[in-house]
Amino acid sequence: MFESLSERLDTAFEGLRKGGRVKEADVKAVMREVRMALLEADVALPIVKDFVKDLRERALGEEVHKALKPSEQVVKIIHEEMVDMLGEPGRLSFSGSSRPHVIMFVGLQGSGKTTNAAKLALHLRAEGRKPLMLAADTYRPAAVDQLVTLAKQIGVPFYEEGTSDRPPAIVKRGIKKAKDLDVDVVLVDTAGRLQIDETLMGELEEIKRIASPAEILLVADSMTGQEAVNIARGFNERLGITGLVLTKVDGDARGGAALSMRAVTGVPIKYMGAGEKISADTLELFHPDRIAQRILGMGDIMSLIEKTESVYEEEEALRLQSKIMKNEFTLQDFLEQLQKIRRMGPLGKVMGMIPGMSKLQAHADFNDDDIEKRVKKVEAIINSMTPQERRHPRIMKASRKRRIAAGSGVEVRDVNDLLKQFKQMSRLMNQISRGKLPSIPGLNA
Repeated sequence: MFESLSERLDTAFEGLRKGGRVKEADVKAVMREVRMALLEADVALPIVKDFVKDLRERALGEEVHKALKPSEQVVKIIHEEMVDMLGEPGRLSFSGSSRPHVIMFVGLQGSGKTTNAAKLALHLRAEGRKPLMLAADTYRPAAVDQLVTLAKQIGVPFYEEGTSDRPPAIVKRGIKKAKDLDVDVVLVDTAGRLQIDETLMGELEEIKRIASPAEILLVADSMTGQEAVNIARGFNERLGITGLVLTKVDGDARGGAALSMRAVTGVPIKYMGAGEKISADTLELFHPDRIAQRILGMGDIMSLIEKTESVYEEEEALRLQSKIMKNEFTLQDFLEQLQKIRRMGPLGKVMGMIPGMSKLQAHADFNDDDIEKRVKKVEAIINSMTPQERRHPRIMKASRKRRIAAGSGVEVRDVNDLLKQFKQMSRLMNQISRGKLPSIPGLNA
């Protein structure tokens, strides 16, 4: 979501990184670039003005003049100010509300309320809670059916009465049913409109009075642009929202919606959702420090570690390490690692968490579809090999390669390329395991 903003800011920092002492003219030039980058990312003008004003005061202050590396100190200040603008980390708060705790999902029609209610239900269940999904959108065609389908798909209890009664009455009876079922969190999927109107707000206020929600989450499309400010302000003034859920962050949004809505409401961004797939990895907790690092091209090592831990057991990781140390890493092992990496989410997203890779992706022709196609080709080739061939690639002569190519639907040269790359990778892994860092042009300088 923040790729274009990140690329523009990186250009702004290049001049700073080259020099030593930072002059006032340097800071002003960077501030102009930062201002333009934020405006191009669809951040609202008043928010940009305040941000740049605070930034300029700190960047020209004593903390920079006294720093050993003033240029790095300026980048550090921008990172800190970015974190401050993005707000505190996303966390649900159930303090002060009685069980079952109610979470209201509000937002315009098509923002993704139902889908993200199901994703959050998965998160809550993984934390040991008992969620229930409540269908209170009686206006949108098939809204109730969608909620029921998603709830059944993920195995979460639900409550619905079709479209025969008013939503506030359905919510009241749904919460009573949740108490009978000993459910501890009720996710209320409310109706949306194409735009904010009095009828919608009056109904949502009535649901709020009945449900006494612990959280009112505004679900907003991150591709909305500057209109996001008016949407967030409208819902906040009438309902007092407690948090934001940004959807479609995997699209080509420029990131301004996130920064603008957070600034205008003063409430935290709690979750970011990507895609229509209902799974735990398509809704992530919002970490402002990590997002700021991504925007500034610093990667996101903590999220990468968490994703890695989710697919690797400690014993398995030690077994793999032992194989590498003994130079026993095979094509079968390679295939298994590829499959695990794919489970961590879109490969382009995973690469973007590695410091420096976001910049490489911008200059190379990398996208998720291309990477996925290449990985699938590799998987097809290895799957066409016999167990013996995977363990001992050296036995593969011309006839075997032709059979493997025919079985995987590729050319023989593709099989040769894979074997060559695997050989190089094995040699590299073996060198590293023996404490010898090979010379890599441009990296070891």
